[in-house]
Amino acid sequence: MFEFRDLFQWDRFITPTIIKTFYWLAIVLTVLFGLSGIFSGLTAMAISPFGGFIVVLSSLAGIVVGIVFTRIAAEFILIVFRINEHLGAIRDQGARHHE
Repeated sequence: MFEFRDLFQWDRFITPTIIKTFYWLAIVLTVLFGLSGIFSGLTAMAISPFGGFIVVLSSLAGIVVGIVFTRIAAEFILIVFRINEHLGAIRDQGARHHE
């Protein structure tokens, strides 16, 4: 994990260590909002069965799309940091060869 003093030092990035926490938080929020939409759709079925059914289906689709988008965004952030690490390794390797 990271320590509190890492917040004030720029030698190490803290985002890769906390991105999983934000990922799971976003997943939980996506599912909660989706469940809220499903329950809204179920109550709307009392007034308009077809309209309520469409709301339930769109809420389910929103959960799936939200989870996929969240995963893609988290992976993109991690890839950017991994590219940074690899470029640093290449730079260090090149510096050793030129000495």
